[in-house]
Amino acid sequence: MAIPEKFIQDLVDRSDIVDVVSGYVRLSKRSGANMFGLCPFHSEKTPSFSVSPDKQIYHCFGCGKGGGVISFIMEIENLSYPEAVAFLAKRAGMQMPEETDSAEGRKRARMLALNKDAARWFYAQLSQPAGAPAVAYIQKRGISPAMVKNFGLGAAPDTWDGLRDAMREKGYTENELFDAGLVKRGRQGGFYDAFRNRLMFPVIDVRGNVIGFSGRILGDGEPKYLNSPETLVFNKSRNLFALNLAKKSKSGYIILSEGNIDVVSLHQAGFDSAVASLGTSLTPEQARLISRYTNEVIIAYDNDGAGLKASQRAIGIMEKLDIKVRVLRLNGAKDPDEYIKTKGPEAFRKLLEGSENQMDYRLRAIREKYDLSVTEQKSDYLREAVELLARLPDEVRRQVYAMDLARELGLPSDVIVADVERRRDRLVKSMFKQTQKQQTQPEKQLQPPTRELRYDDPASAAAEEGIIRLLYLEPSLISTPGLPPPEEFSAPGLGRIYGALRKRIEKGQSVSTDHLAGELTGDELGLLVAILQKPETLSRSRQSIADYITKINEQKQLRSGGTDLMALRDQLKKKKGYEG
Repeated sequence: MAIPEKFIQDLVDRSDIVDVVSGYVRLSKRSGANMFGLCPFHSEKTPSFSVSPDKQIYHCFGCGKGGGVISFIMEIENLSYPEAVAFLAKRAGMQMPEETDSAEGRKRARMLALNKDAARWFYAQLSQPAGAPAVAYIQKRGISPAMVKNFGLGAAPDTWDGLRDAMREKGYTENELFDAGLVKRGRQGGFYDAFRNRLMFPVIDVRGNVIGFSGRILGDGEPKYLNSPETLVFNKSRNLFALNLAKKSKSGYIILSEGNIDVVSLHQAGFDSAVASLGTSLTPEQARLISRYTNEVIIAYDNDGAGLKASQRAIGIMEKLDIKVRVLRLNGAKDPDEYIKTKGPEAFRKLLEGSENQMDYRLRAIREKYDLSVTEQKSDYLREAVELLARLPDEVRRQVYAMDLARELGLPSDVIVADVERRRDRLVKSMFKQTQKQQTQPEKQLQPPTRELRYDDPASAAAEEGIIRLLYLEPSLISTPGLPPPEEFSAPGLGRIYGALRKRIEKGQSVSTDHLAGELTGDELGLLVAILQKPETLSRSRQSIADYITKINEQKQLRSGGTDLMALRDQLKKKKGYEG
């Protein structure tokens, strides 16, 4: 059963898009009636994310995302349409209509219930003989009972079917277990437990749902950590271990570490803002997730080559989101867990207070690559450092760091400052030329940001966009003779948008972006919003839509080759008022 139209309209009326988006993005008024901020869906330094209070829509001019308040929650919270409606209904204090869940919504709810039951089963194994190896490992690592309970740690016994059989007794099917990544298919048929002989860490999202698992091997073997595969409810690049706990911290910053054990150890020592990525380097999606809760991150990665490389990458991602980054120097320990155990929590707290800002850290990393007693290497260090400083957007900071660099190398400060500014000018000019080049390619400008929605026939696509825009703004135009069927649109993405729009109009239903969010993909909805941003004169709407239909038919004939192209060319020239 579909969610009633009236309920959706009432929900949207009670969910102002500026209020909702402001919970995730810092918005400020820049020009006109619109609010602007840094896009939460892609990395950027200059705000291109626009929210219209009048139209109740959002649109990013950088990545193309767009829609209404429901689609925003779908994108930012990674929810299905019914789940996003339920999310906003709870926020607005509205009771969801009965029997409105979709098949996908029911499947997601079932998978979340299965994960929760699996987490409880893993936890219960710690008090069973089969969980003894995990208990021994917990004691060896000095993890307290309080932390075991706080994180919901558990044990996956060294058996092939313990979890499978326990979940089957609860009524779950083997296919449901497989879809959740809890079992694997055997070569000879049947299923067996995916996690065996591991200390289990439930992965819990910021809403408190168990969405997956991370298991640490208890003996020899690979991989050391095994994470749940991508499922309907779990995407490791968009989630962080322990963020559900860290978001409640009063520290004002997030500590980003590499491993789950490090996170548990940090929380146990009183540093309750620690999180870890799930078996990957920090992703842009994870950084944007962090930015919802803080604008300061302290990187506490392992003190080895891989950790240093991962730190550099994380700095590059977070600085694009205007997040203040500091980096710990774990001298005398390989990771935070070892540092706390050997030197104590108070020493670690002092380490946090004295952590380097990201620019000092990056300059030191460059310096350590060179022997400054060798003239050629000293020159290479200077060149690389100048390149880094030239990318600082703040002029005062560039000059301060340039003078520090000059003192370090025993060179005149005015020479180094001038060198940094020259390099800065070249970078700015290069970026300006790239922007100009893009702006002088009109066909490229007509293309949607998403590759999956590219236009093979831009001329026809422009007319197809026009029909979509007019029907959205003036649904009564649906009676216009000669409107083509969706399958005749040259761009399949536009055809799908047009088809959904046309279907709702013919049924007498609303065509707002919030109603269409349940029928279009995120990319298609973003394209629709971009189309609606373009100007259209409604005073002559019937003539305009007729012209668009004519253009589509002409382009269709050109593509098919089913007419005399020379005659068609002459016809087009006469229409434009000139002869060849």
